[in-house]
Amino acid sequence: MKRKLLILSVLVICVATLAAGTLAFFTSDEMAHNVITTGKVKITLSEWADKEQTKPFVDQTGVMPGKTINKYVVISGDQGSASAWVRVKFDINIQLDKNNPRIPQGFKPDTKLVKLTTGADWVQGADGWYYYTKPLTAGEKASPALETVTFEPTMGNEYQGAVATVTVQAQAVQTANNGDTVQDAKGWPSADTGVDGTVTG
Repeated sequence: MKRKLLILSVLVICVATLAAGTLAFFTSDEMAHNVITTGKVKITLSEWADKEQTKPFVDQTGVMPGKTINKYVVISGDQGSASAWVRVKFDINIQLDKNNPRIPQGFKPDTKLVKLTTGADWVQGADGWYYYTKPLTAGEKASPALETVTFEPTMGNEYQGAVATVTVQAQAVQTANNGDTVQDAKGWPSADTGVDGTVTG
């Protein structure tokens, strides 16, 4: 009896081995191809001589003390650009006329005699930049960052023939995941976009 059981066990093991060798598994293999494109931030700076923005600003000559020049500086979000925080910086430079005999020796021009009127939606930060308080979207124009340039009436004869240059630098950075307000924004670019407007007086 014991011998029969042993033989039966061997047969069962052999059958099980044969059955295991004939097993097959149904499988499936799929691949997903995903394309993720990053956004971009791009702005355009333009200058106009009128509030309606129909006449491009051109360099002025023969300007006298006390004169106010209309100079509307407008930042636009390019088509396809992501929403952006924007800031601008103004740099005033006065180059005196070397042939002016009325300039005392050692005299240095005072750039504070050139006054700028900025737009109501722009707030000056502690770093000297003016920040646009609203997000700028694609195809949208911000309210003018600069509206007028005024030469103070107190400018003396030392400034005859001088050339005053107002350089505008504009920067933009994404609003997405970058603060609730423009003051909270980080990652401002180090490279500047500059447009020069020259007023000769």
